[in-house]
Amino acid sequence: MTTAGTTLVIGATGTTGSRTAAQLTAAGHRVKAASRRATPVAGAEPVPFDWYDPATHAAALDGVDRVYLIPPLGDSDPAATMLPFLHQARTAGVHRAVLLSSSAIPEGGPAVGTVHQALPDLFGQWAVLRPSWFMQNFTGTHAHARSIRDEGIIWTATASGQVGFVDAEDIAAVAVRALTDELAPNTDLVLTGPEALSHDDIAAVITEFTGRPVVHRRLSYEQMRDRLTTQVPVEFAAMLAGMDRAIAEGAEDCITDTVQRLTGRPPRTFRALLEREMRSSG
Repeated sequence: MTTAGTTLVIGATGTTGSRTAAQLTAAGHRVKAASRRATPVAGAEPVPFDWYDPATHAAALDGVDRVYLIPPLGDSDPAATMLPFLHQARTAGVHRAVLLSSSAIPEGGPAVGTVHQALPDLFGQWAVLRPSWFMQNFTGTHAHARSIRDEGIIWTATASGQVGFVDAEDIAAVAVRALTDELAPNTDLVLTGPEALSHDDIAAVITEFTGRPVVHRRLSYEQMRDRLTTQVPVEFAAMLAGMDRAIAEGAEDCITDTVQRLTGRPPRTFRALLEREMRSSG
């Protein structure tokens, strides 16, 4: 049993936002697709939205009763921007909020962890999705995907640490249930794929599927931080390199049954993702 309503999907052109919008509209739900340029999204009403431009917020919230929240990208203090918006959303009639966080960030932790902590006091119906690292990092426009294509190398400071990599389609499927089921989860949900893999494993599977040799180059924390500093601000580079170090220490070596429990089907494997990507590009 699902309830009718209109969902504002923030980041509707992003990795999980685009898939969440597509799955919601496919199931017959009304969607306002928010992005900076109000990019058209099939089956949805596009609306301009910029976290840093409060003038775009009221129109985006008009007529909306639930919201899918993608934090502003690369912001080390998203609460400063998000909490005023969430208070405005509640006043505007939003009663359910689903926040995208990360398995690496606990409630009350850094960055989006502060927003996670505030959410239950703002909305009677809520969920925080805490996915492991995305499988799509190796196939899309992410730095890993680019270095795989350009050099045949995955650079990390993860050593032999394992990660329960998750398909963004599965994150979206859980988001849809959290947004539309009659009862909201009212908890945080750690989302993983069906198996924990090291970056060596990932390189081996990509090699097997594409026939192009891909290797995992193991860097120290300092080497990884310095490498990332050429692409992102230094504090963010240090945070990302620190996440790699946590993986090396076993922080992401876990599997959950959340995708199966909420969607009724098992999460997809990395091999299945590569098969799908190769079919769609072939």
